[in-house]
Amino acid sequence: MAVNSGFVTLERRIKDRTARIGIVGLGYVGLPLAVEFAQAGFRVVGIDVDERKARAVNAGTSYIEDVATATLKPLVRDGLIRAQSNYSGCGKLDAIIIAVPTPLRKTKDPDISYIVASLDAIAPQIRAGQLVILESTTYPGTTEEVLRPVLEAGGLLVGRDIFLAFSPERVDPGNKLYQTKNTPKVVGGSTPLCTKAAALLYGQAIDHIHPVTSTQSAEMIKLLENTFRAVNIGLVNELALMCEKLGLDVWEVIDGAATKPFGFMRFYPGPGIGGHCIPLDPHYLAWKLRTLNYSARFIELASEINGHMPEVVVRRATEILNEAKRSVKGAKIFVLGVAYKKDTGDTRESPALDVIRLLQDSGAIVSFHDPYSNAIRGEDGRIEKGSALTPRTLKAADLVVIVTDHAVFDYGAIVKSARRVLDTRNATRGVKSGRSKIVKL
Repeated sequence: MAVNSGFVTLERRIKDRTARIGIVGLGYVGLPLAVEFAQAGFRVVGIDVDERKARAVNAGTSYIEDVATATLKPLVRDGLIRAQSNYSGCGKLDAIIIAVPTPLRKTKDPDISYIVASLDAIAPQIRAGQLVILESTTYPGTTEEVLRPVLEAGGLLVGRDIFLAFSPERVDPGNKLYQTKNTPKVVGGSTPLCTKAAALLYGQAIDHIHPVTSTQSAEMIKLLENTFRAVNIGLVNELALMCEKLGLDVWEVIDGAATKPFGFMRFYPGPGIGGHCIPLDPHYLAWKLRTLNYSARFIELASEINGHMPEVVVRRATEILNEAKRSVKGAKIFVLGVAYKKDTGDTRESPALDVIRLLQDSGAIVSFHDPYSNAIRGEDGRIEKGSALTPRTLKAADLVVIVTDHAVFDYGAIVKSARRVLDTRNATRGVKSGRSKIVKL
């Protein structure tokens, strides 16, 4: 087999840390990844069309919870990280990693417009010897069907002149145990040489690399991970509704089942699902399968159940108020937590936003408090600011609804001051109710 000179040069530059890396998208995925490569000794160029992010990075100021400003600032000062809001100079980079958002349209069809826009800006600058990696979550086949034809349109062939791979992001905001560096990295290339190039690059900054045989396999792995979670959360959410009908404590049932040392994994019910993965990713797989005349029934059912949970919360809130001879219309309801998960300020796709909107639509006067997020944006674009968490604000509420179970909340004090509490997360476990009425989802 003839030696691939482009690969040999790329391999040498990666190994001696002279390879220049570009990361497109400086959000929850891109900025932590940029930091890991910079800490490994690479020079990284971050590209984000949001000029505010580029300015913040160049000032050494982090806007991502998982990246401390104290970590970012010296890397910027030493010239290992710089950011820009345009795509100029992509031809000078050795590796380009695309980590842009992939939302859903209102029809729940994939929206890969950010990937396409990035690709259109990068492709005219592509040169021989470059490595392009997609990290954005998408449906199986995107790398080969969308990226590859555009990159090869100029005459360069993938696997011979340039190298292409998919490596799914696995970011869990706020996770203190697993961050970018120590979370295993799945890598699948368009050809074996592409896989080797991508695995070599990531291996310089990330502890464990798991190569797979194709980009499609890597894309499917990401979707399996989050579909698994979505379906199991849907199962326990439906279990919670069953237990309500049967007069059982769903939390006791889950605790009991979890004593089995094999064949069972804990998942918990709640007000709905949120974040950048679980509410979205399974729909990418379901959409792809619809194009093949196949219905992903588990995915559709789990989505229906999980999407219904904010309405369940509002129904339970209404019932609690009715029992107190209080109409939801005009009632003062204090929501605790607007982030989609505990101990973060990430409100993307948060069920709390739906709970607040539905309560407001019912005529309730809703206020909220979240120690990590002091403002939310309504559907009309209006910014709503949070309220202070004090005994006075708790006592003034007709109902306190715990939507996000932040560890910093003093649940004993909350229960002591509140008249009524609807706990959607079992956060008040072990707390004596006192004069308060505690109802759990």
